[in-house]
Amino acid sequence: MKETLSKLLYLAISILALSGLISSPVALLLGFVFTLVFTNPFKAYNKKAISYLLKIAVVGLGFGMFIKETLETSKDGFGLTFFSILLTLTLGILITKALKLDLKLGYLITSGTSICGGSAIAAISTVIKANSQTISIALGMVFLLNSIALFIYPAIGHYLGLTQSQFGLWAAVGIHDTSSVVGAALSYGEEALRVATTVKLSRTLWIIPLTLFSMFYFKTKGQKLKIPMFIFLFIGAIVVNSYHILPETATSFIVLVSKRLLVLTLFLVGSSLSIKDLKSSGIKPLILSVSLWVFISVFSLIYILYV
Repeated sequence: MKETLSKLLYLAISILALSGLISSPVALLLGFVFTLVFTNPFKAYNKKAISYLLKIAVVGLGFGMFIKETLETSKDGFGLTFFSILLTLTLGILITKALKLDLKLGYLITSGTSICGGSAIAAISTVIKANSQTISIALGMVFLLNSIALFIYPAIGHYLGLTQSQFGLWAAVGIHDTSSVVGAALSYGEEALRVATTVKLSRTLWIIPLTLFSMFYFKTKGQKLKIPMFIFLFIGAIVVNSYHILPETATSFIVLVSKRLLVLTLFLVGSSLSIKDLKSSGIKPLILSVSLWVFISVFSLIYILYV
């Protein structure tokens, strides 16, 4: 009976998320509360669903962007992206050694924090041959801090009076996973969403040089580079919108659906968090995760405000 109830409630909240009646933070919170009260009835499908829905939603957002603005935004965020990745990666390796934390776990957490959360962890884990438990703990730490960031970043942004553009850039660099980046920016405003999505996806391409570095650092050979192909679809969507290949009513509808899919994705992310897994990992991974998150958040904010 309880299993049937949990399935019905899960589907009901999913429909609510798609309806546009709840915000990104509320969807994430509902997912987290759900997993505390019930057992996730669709846990086996969550990971794939999150991956596919996020990619579809991000590509859909491309239909609301234009080539010129996108190139300018990517150019403006390049310096911050480069320095934040380099410094976070260096700091992460040093803290991992200082804590005597498992090298692969520390490296995955560092990779997820410095670039793009779950996507970076998934790509790098295959290169360094990390086991499933290590991957699970790294993802858990990243998703936990993403959840917190989704709530506090917009509040800090409003308190400091950040512009839409400034907040979008800050969210793209300071928040790990693309779903939470877009979710936070979505609650801040349209321009913030455009900037955050563009910078975050250009940041995702840094997975390629990081993968090459990982092969060298862990002395692995014969691994294939995993290029996130959906980024090229995102670029294609921007081209279609820039040249008005589709009518404005169609592109506007696609963008609307994409935003609602993102809200649904955040509910799924919230429902996938496991307190049990986080507790079993001990305090060291949390110290590393929080240290890197605070560093990249403060560094990127200072860079945006004063550089």
